[in-house]
Amino acid sequence: MTTTSTETGAGALLRDWRERRGLSQLQLALGADSSARHISFIETGRSRPGQDLLLRLAEHLDIPVRERNSLLLAAGYAPHYAETPLDDPALDALRSGMEQLLAAHEPYPALIVDGTYRVLAANRGIALLLDGVDPALLAPPMNAMRITLHPQGLAPRIRNLRQWRAHLLEQMERQIALVRSEPLRALYEEVHGYPVPAEDESQDASALFPFALPLRFEHGGRVLSFLSTISTFNTPMDVTVSELAMETFLPADPETASYLREVLP
Repeated sequence: MTTTSTETGAGALLRDWRERRGLSQLQLALGADSSARHISFIETGRSRPGQDLLLRLAEHLDIPVRERNSLLLAAGYAPHYAETPLDDPALDALRSGMEQLLAAHEPYPALIVDGTYRVLAANRGIALLLDGVDPALLAPPMNAMRITLHPQGLAPRIRNLRQWRAHLLEQMERQIALVRSEPLRALYEEVHGYPVPAEDESQDASALFPFALPLRFEHGGRVLSFLSTISTFNTPMDVTVSELAMETFLPADPETASYLREVLP
């Protein structure tokens, strides 16, 4: 890699992230204790930024941790953030803590996914909902988006599928706008292409739950209603940790809570 191509690569990446965030060169410079002239020189490849400056710029632009490493590599520096496998002993405490959170959320469903919605762990509440899903979708590596929206997955039992599908696709679109991830984009194109039910076959849950969109799901001859929350780690310093997310499902009505306590005591 030549010096010119390295600098040009870093500058192009920086400009792309700045434009994604809707900032001018002056706004970025003020936020990162630099100058608009220096930012301009970096973006055009006329100046090679120092590592500390790149990290400040990445922090101000809220660039994902994995992409910060890519920016550093493009500028000729070593990656700053490690990417530790989740099963590495160094993450034993973190993994144990997540498993405790999953178990503590029972009987309500909860799972942990990575940046492409690959299921890394789940509790008994999730296992209960997966009854009847095509075994091929449950073969490792399981993918939460694929399982939810595939016609051989959960989709036929989701009573408000059109609404929930739109919510999930919008979530993926926002994520794609924030990160450079070809696997995520490929997953989006795949699940977006799954068949969609006719309008009159999908229940509108807005009238029933005006405060938040629920997941309305058939199970055991009754309809369960859940509200979803997503948690991530604050200020992650590792690529793997930065991409972990825990999704928990809370009962949206007393009937759902009572049913889950009954079947998963």
